[in-house]
Amino acid sequence: MSVHLAAGPGDIAPIVLLPGDPLRAQFVAERFLDGAVCHNRVRNALGYTGHHHGRRISVQATGMGMPSFSIYAHELIESYAARVLIRIGTCGALQPELAVRDIVLAMAASTDSAMNHHRFAGMDFAPAADFDLLRRAHELATGCGLAVRVGGVLTSDAFYPDRDDWWRIWARHGVLAAEMETAALYTLASRSGVRALSILTVSDHIVTGAQSSAEDRQTGFGAMVELALALAASLPEPQSGS
Repeated sequence: MSVHLAAGPGDIAPIVLLPGDPLRAQFVAERFLDGAVCHNRVRNALGYTGHHHGRRISVQATGMGMPSFSIYAHELIESYAARVLIRIGTCGALQPELAVRDIVLAMAASTDSAMNHHRFAGMDFAPAADFDLLRRAHELATGCGLAVRVGGVLTSDAFYPDRDDWWRIWARHGVLAAEMETAALYTLASRSGVRALSILTVSDHIVTGAQSSAEDRQTGFGAMVELALALAASLPEPQSGS
């Protein structure tokens, strides 16, 4: 056990999918994993471990935002030897050519959060995805005809910004979408020498105002989950400590 996870030794697989929403974790376990067993209910941050096409995989809810995400990612890496972390989340599109339900593979993550400034004593760090995971995910997505884009995202602390034009500076610099966790994921993965990728589904559009429903956010983004599972299945079996 760790402070926020009730799983015992060996209960969590080396490959972990990371939705923010506990109900999305439950949906993934029930819909996509065989023999899924719930390994965590602490704070209702639901976590499950099961099998997909013979590959043992876990899914663990993280909550919203970098502080909450960092707690679960840290404990998964340090207490449970997770070696491949794949975020499956939603994002708000910042570029007009993106549409609701398109998939974004986050190559790098800018952030307006102060967390990394504190970590790096005021200096800037450029959190980036594991290249092999990114390459594999892109090849799998294009191979099955998914609408997918690769590029930078913004990890923001504010879900409801005070300024209506907050997104323009990011969009002008080519940032594809905004979300709330990827910079933490890539930073912690870099520090610990593990592999990470954020696979995101566009749930709303900052520019056009298009939105998906709350139900869609929990259960309607199966293509993203299937891509994450196909990516997991394509990997060599991770070794503990590597």
